[in-house]
Amino acid sequence: MTNAERKTVTLDATDKILGRFATEIAMALMGKNSVAFQPHVDAGDNVVVANVGMLVVTGRKMAQKLYRHHTGHPGGLRTKTMAAMWQKSPADVLRFAVSRMLPKNKHRKERLMRLNIS
Repeated sequence: MTNAERKTVTLDATDKILGRFATEIAMALMGKNSVAFQPHVDAGDNVVVANVGMLVVTGRKMAQKLYRHHTGHPGGLRTKTMAAMWQKSPADVLRFAVSRMLPKNKHRKERLMRLNIS
Protein backbone atom coordinates (compact mmCIF):
# COMPACT_ATOMS: atom_id res chain seq x y z
CA MET A 1 0.00 0.00 0.00
CA THR A 2 2.71 2.44 -0.95
CA ASN A 3 0.48 4.37 -3.37
CA ALA A 4 -2.11 5.59 -0.91
CA GLU A 5 -4.98 7.69 -2.17
CA ARG A 6 -5.05 10.64 0.17
CA LYS A 7 -8.21 12.54 0.91
CA THR A 8 -8.20 16.20 1.88
CA VAL A 9 -9.78 16.87 5.25
CA THR A 10 -10.79 20.47 5.91
CA LEU A 11 -11.26 21.38 9.58
CA ASP A 12 -12.51 24.59 11.18
CA ALA A 13 -10.80 25.53 14.45
CA THR A 14 -13.44 28.00 15.64
CA ASP A 15 -14.20 27.50 19.36
CA LYS A 16 -12.32 24.17 19.52
CA ILE A 17 -10.03 23.29 22.42
CA LEU A 18 -6.37 23.22 21.34
CA GLY A 19 -5.35 19.77 22.61
CA ARG A 20 -8.48 17.93 21.55
CA PHE A 21 -8.36 19.55 18.13
CA ALA A 22 -4.68 18.61 17.76
CA THR A 23 -5.47 14.94 18.44
CA GLU A 24 -8.14 15.03 15.73
CA ILE A 25 -5.58 16.40 13.28
CA ALA A 26 -2.91 13.89 14.33
CA MET A 27 -5.30 10.96 13.82
CA ALA A 28 -6.14 12.16 10.31
CA LEU A 29 -2.46 12.67 9.44
CA MET A 30 -1.58 9.16 10.64
CA GLY A 31 -4.52 7.58 8.80
CA LYS A 32 -6.02 6.00 11.91
CA ASN A 33 -9.49 6.80 10.61
CA SER A 34 -8.86 4.44 7.68
CA VAL A 35 -9.91 0.80 7.67
CA ALA A 36 -6.57 -0.25 6.18
CA PHE A 37 -4.42 1.45 8.87
CA GLN A 38 -0.94 0.00 9.31
CA PRO A 39 1.52 1.72 11.69
CA HIS A 40 4.52 1.30 9.41
CA VAL A 41 2.78 2.76 6.32
CA ASP A 42 2.28 6.49 5.91
CA ALA A 43 -1.23 6.47 4.42
CA GLY A 44 -2.81 9.44 6.17
CA ASP A 45 -4.85 12.27 4.71
CA ASN A 46 -4.00 15.86 3.84
CA VAL A 47 -5.36 18.23 6.49
CA VAL A 48 -6.30 21.86 5.93
CA VAL A 49 -7.09 23.94 9.04
CA ALA A 50 -8.94 27.25 8.96
CA ASN A 51 -9.49 29.92 11.66
CA VAL A 52 -6.57 28.93 13.88
CA GLY A 53 -6.75 32.20 15.78
CA MET A 54 -10.18 31.21 17.11
CA LEU A 55 -8.86 28.18 19.05
CA VAL A 56 -9.60 28.05 22.77
CA VAL A 57 -6.86 27.43 25.34
CA THR A 58 -8.17 26.33 28.72
CA GLY A 59 -6.79 27.03 32.17
CA ARG A 60 -3.70 29.17 32.72
CA LYS A 61 -1.67 27.63 29.91
CA MET A 62 -1.09 30.95 28.16
CA ALA A 63 0.97 32.20 31.11
CA GLN A 64 2.36 28.91 32.48
CA LYS A 65 3.11 26.63 29.51
CA LEU A 66 6.70 26.94 28.34
CA TYR A 67 8.24 25.95 25.02
CA ARG A 68 11.92 25.09 25.45
CA HIS A 69 14.77 24.42 23.08
CA HIS A 70 18.51 24.25 23.54
CA THR A 71 21.03 25.85 21.21
CA GLY A 72 23.65 23.23 21.95
CA HIS A 73 25.98 25.69 23.66
CA PRO A 74 26.53 25.88 27.42
CA GLY A 75 23.75 27.91 28.99
CA GLY A 76 21.81 27.81 25.73
CA LEU A 77 18.37 26.85 27.05
CA ARG A 78 15.79 29.17 25.48
CA THR A 79 12.20 29.36 26.73
CA LYS A 80 9.06 31.09 25.51
CA THR A 81 5.61 31.17 27.05
CA MET A 82 2.57 30.10 25.11
CA ALA A 83 1.31 33.70 25.17
CA ALA A 84 4.46 34.89 23.37
CA MET A 85 4.21 32.09 20.80
CA TRP A 86 0.48 32.74 20.31
CA GLN A 87 1.05 36.45 19.78
CA LYS A 88 3.65 35.72 17.12
CA SER A 89 1.71 32.94 15.36
CA PRO A 90 -1.18 30.78 16.63
CA ALA A 91 -0.41 28.38 13.77
CA ASP A 92 2.98 27.55 15.33
CA VAL A 93 1.32 26.63 18.63
CA LEU A 94 -1.03 24.23 16.83
CA ARG A 95 1.82 22.82 14.73
CA PHE A 96 3.90 22.11 17.88
CA ALA A 97 0.92 20.41 19.54
CA VAL A 98 0.26 18.18 16.52
CA SER A 99 3.96 17.44 16.06
CA ARG A 100 4.33 16.18 19.60
CA MET A 101 1.27 13.93 19.22
CA LEU A 102 2.67 12.14 16.18
CA PRO A 103 4.91 9.08 16.61
CA LYS A 104 8.61 9.91 16.74
CA ASN A 105 9.66 7.97 13.63
CA LYS A 106 10.69 8.55 10.03
CA HIS A 107 7.15 9.42 8.91
CA ARG A 108 6.77 12.37 11.27
CA LYS A 109 8.27 15.03 8.97
CA GLU A 110 6.29 13.79 5.95
CA ARG A 111 3.05 13.85 7.93
CA LEU A 112 3.67 17.38 9.17
CA MET A 113 4.27 18.55 5.60
CA ARG A 114 0.71 17.44 4.78
CA LEU A 115 -0.67 19.80 7.46
CA ASN A 116 -1.70 23.14 5.95
CA ILE A 117 -2.69 25.82 8.43
CA SER A 118 -4.31 28.96 7.08
